[in-house]
Amino acid sequence: MSQSFGSFREFYPHYLGEHSNIVCRRLHYLGSTLALTCLVFAFVRGSAWWVLGALFCGYGFAWIGHFFFEHNRPATFTHPFYSFAADWVMLRDMLTGRIRF
Repeated sequence: MSQSFGSFREFYPHYLGEHSNIVCRRLHYLGSTLALTCLVFAFVRGSAWWVLGALFCGYGFAWIGHFFFEHNRPATFTHPFYSFAADWVMLRDMLTGRIRF
């Protein structure tokens, strides 16, 4: 059963709790960084194939982290919009040193 959240502010601490494994966080970091790189290539080259690459990298690396290292189900399946936003907030928090990775 999915937990209900009234706001992103309520969801984000839960999201971070689902990312306690450092390898999972590193895979999220890698996937998000590669996704951004693919989006730059999509814009520069004008090819939608790079957008597919961004989705594959972003979700692929994250899901590997969850299934093989965190041993939980990605929040994407139960809270897709909050989860997508939380990925980018977590990346920012990792880049600014608020979260260790």
